[in-house]
Amino acid sequence: AELGKGSFKYAWVLDKLKAERERGITIDIALWKFETPKYYVTVIDAPGHRD
Repeated sequence: AELGKGSFKYAWVLDKLKAERERGITIDIALWKFETPKYYVTVIDAPGHRD
């Protein structure tokens, strides 16, 4: 992984747009819901930067 990109290892799962995958950035909001026997989980991927 590139320096500083470790937390983005699986970001491509929610990045559906071709430009998002090519550029490695989130352009549009993505939402993914699933449940385990114990929890309901919602993963939200939103555009933004650390700055």
